Amino acid sequence: MSRFALVNARVLAEAGIVDGGALVIEDGRIIALTDAAGARARTDDLRDLGGAWLAPGFIDLQVNGGGGVLFNNTPTAAGIAAIGRAHRRFGTTAFLPTLISDGADTMRRAIAATGQAIANGVDGVLGIHLEGPYLAPARKGTHDARQFRAPDEDEMAMATALDNGITLMTVAPERLGPERIAALVARGALVFAGHTAGSYEQIRAGLDAGLRGFTHLFNAMSPLQGRSPGAVGAALEDEASWCGVIVDGVHVHPGALRVALAAKRPGKLLLVTDAMPMVGADSPSFELYGETITAVDGVVRNAAGALAGSALDMASAVRNSVRLLGLPLQEAVRMAALYPAQCLGLAHERGRIAPGLRADLVALDDRLQVIETWIGGRSATG
Repeated sequence: MSRFALVNARVLAEAGIVDGGALVIEDGRIIALTDAAGARARTDDLRDLGGAWLAPGFIDLQVNGGGGVLFNNTPTAAGIAAIGRAHRRFGTTAFLPTLISDGADTMRRAIAATGQAIANGVDGVLGIHLEGPYLAPARKGTHDARQFRAPDEDEMAMATALDNGITLMTVAPERLGPERIAALVARGALVFAGHTAGSYEQIRAGLDAGLRGFTHLFNAMSPLQGRSPGAVGAALEDEASWCGVIVDGVHVHPGALRVALAAKRPGKLLLVTDAMPMVGADSPSFELYGETITAVDGVVRNAAGALAGSALDMASAVRNSVRLLGLPLQEAVRMAALYPAQCLGLAHERGRIAPGLRADLVALDDRLQVIETWIGGRSATG
């Protein structure tokens, strides 16, 4: 790959905003953060961003679908590639395709497809997120409770079989118990609590066993109450765990999210989309478990009225974090890039703008709409 530079940008760098900044990129990596003169001294290929914001590419841990494709319905490497293409238009440069609770055969196919997608070099695929089926019927949301079960040894081995990427698993800790959680962690899985009716004590036992975080905080989990802190109370109290949040103004009231920001240790809340196939697609509907799910005014619900994922993209999540939560742009971007990278153990490669890191980048205009996305230094917006 030839060397080139992105110049005349407001760079959201680690140390702060660099106005009039420039990045020199070679072989898919950032080799210098400088200014236009410094870039010109290194290359003749200067690409003027016209004062746009230049941010690290977004990393989404929860992507059920996009571009008209639902991972459950199309558990193939081609399906994963289509989902990635849809989301990179909105600044997502890395993601975990997410399988909603399903049968063992579909899980096996999804894990194999993820391994194949990584081996094929499909842009941005980091691994897989298995959201279920080890969940609580009382907090099922739109998941099919007929799929819920406790795994035996063979299924635990299958669920953690991906050997060339990250496996994130969302479980109800009270359904598995500390021993199974510890066994999944020992097999290399990153285990989150979600769709859980667990008590505070049961969640704390899960955290002690290696539980690393919480899937879509507040949604589909036991709430915080004065005499029963529940999963939400355990999540907000725990200093080490990570919490994904869906900032669309629907899943969680902005006031509740501001409370979480005040309670949780800085850097432990991260943006997720929980996106469904309508992101980057013309159709507002898709099929899940044989039922038609439709987005109305941007809100995705099943026939029973339960929220069924979202029509959110990461650029919108960043905008909403600024507009609804009052966050500075740099912190909203950290929640979309740096903190997910840290959660996944990838901050040495992704989530920041610094020399030596991958050139996964997104340019944003003043309205925080995506102008262009780069993955490994290659333009990947279309």
